[in-house]
Amino acid sequence: MSAIRGIILFAHGSRDERWRAPVEAVARRVAELDPQARVSCAYLELVQPDLRGAAETLIVQGARTIRVLPLFLGMGRHVREDLPRLLDDLRALHPAVEFTLAGAVGEEPEVIELLARKALES
Repeated sequence: MSAIRGIILFAHGSRDERWRAPVEAVARRVAELDPQARVSCAYLELVQPDLRGAAETLIVQGARTIRVLPLFLGMGRHVREDLPRLLDDLRALHPAVEFTLAGAVGEEPEVIELLARKALES
């Protein structure tokens, strides 16, 4: 049996519940594309679950590798400083789990291309 892969979609958070809809839509699509993966959303502030809560849910489900994907347009302070610190805390709490951090999605060439095409739509 292969190891269960966990994926956390990490976003900033907002008091407005509607703000979560696109993040949760991405999570549903990930689950559709790979039904074997376990995916959870996590938020830096204002919304639950936070990163620790999302990670612990995935660990209870059997995930032993967890990839954190920041749904941010760029590598601002939250992604550069706050998120690595939160991951260090998780690594200390769960040394048997491998946590990896992806780059901010907004810096990926495919996302830049998509945003440019959206800007050019009439």
